Amino acid sequence: MEQGKRVAIVGGGVIGCLTAWMLKRRGATPLVLERGNLGSESSWAGAGILCPINPWLYPAAFTHLVDASLAMYPQLQKELESVSGMSIERLQSGLLVPFLGDDKTNHRQDALDWSKRFGWQVEELDVVAATKAEPALSANIQGALLWPQVGQLRNPRLLQALRRVLEIEAIEVHEQADVSGLCIHCGKVNGVKLGDGSEIQADAVMLAAGSWSGELADQMGFSLPVQPVKGQIVLLKSEPGLLRHIVKHDRAYFVPRTDGRVLVGASMENVGFSRGNTDKAISQLMQAMIDIVPGLKDAEVEHQWMGFRPGSPDGLPFMGPVPGVSGLWVASGHYRNGVALAPITARVMGDWIMGQKPEMDMSAFRVDRLADNSALGYPAAA
Repeated sequence: MEQGKRVAIVGGGVIGCLTAWMLKRRGATPLVLERGNLGSESSWAGAGILCPINPWLYPAAFTHLVDASLAMYPQLQKELESVSGMSIERLQSGLLVPFLGDDKTNHRQDALDWSKRFGWQVEELDVVAATKAEPALSANIQGALLWPQVGQLRNPRLLQALRRVLEIEAIEVHEQADVSGLCIHCGKVNGVKLGDGSEIQADAVMLAAGSWSGELADQMGFSLPVQPVKGQIVLLKSEPGLLRHIVKHDRAYFVPRTDGRVLVGASMENVGFSRGNTDKAISQLMQAMIDIVPGLKDAEVEHQWMGFRPGSPDGLPFMGPVPGVSGLWVASGHYRNGVALAPITARVMGDWIMGQKPEMDMSAFRVDRLADNSALGYPAAA
């Protein structure tokens, strides 16, 4: 372990902040550089579902990574809440996937096969059982699958707790810090350049800037195919308990909070960094609600927002050292799974940067894996 190693983390989302904390606990001196406000982009905008979306579309290495990450959450929650004094509101609400009579696709068998292979508890529900489990569902339901152990958390609460931990641990944070490139001496990274012409010295740099990582990689002199995938979300206010589980359908997901609020999301749009909500996307989400969970039709629309998921061509994150650039690391491209994968990403990257080889095989996530395969497309939208 390299005690006192100064590590500049470019990106102040959940992965950047959590990695900084884990590096500090390993004896490093981390600092976080955020182009805007800490935790204000994708990490804040998501739904906090602690389960990958359609994981059977991905290689086994992805599920192993998810399993390792989710197994860390109970202890991480305990430590995070103890230090910060804040609750991240993690709860086991279960995930229900309904099958409707007019569905064009049905992933039932793929989901069952995947669950059996990787030991995820799942229950097959007929029409009566599905309606009993979730009375708010459409009368058009033909059955459902239920993963009772799937959890969720309120990601804004997670980010607030992480911010407080960074303050308590006296971890250096620079907001409104526009990183423009690397400082390199004798072939090794020794810091970053800022847009105002100043430089910040560091023994290592980790790029974790979410959807902006691709642009920053270009400025740093290497290729990283991370692109923004816009997602729009609607927040409903309803009675607590009206929706009992996370409900996930190909057209939308519905995430119930303990206070009765329900997140309805999320669109999948390849429109670059075009901000703002659109009537078309919001209307599609609301129509999906009426068709899938009509029990929510009288809920009040309280708020709507959007975020940019950091998508990669194959839907898998990029994690590890950048070949040919000593001292430069990447943890980005987590797409729709940033919160679920944050604990294992922070642990693996923290160990790796501090000179300890990861216990897991990380070859499926190496930074240069798509160098000769740029034609890969996103897994089917779900």
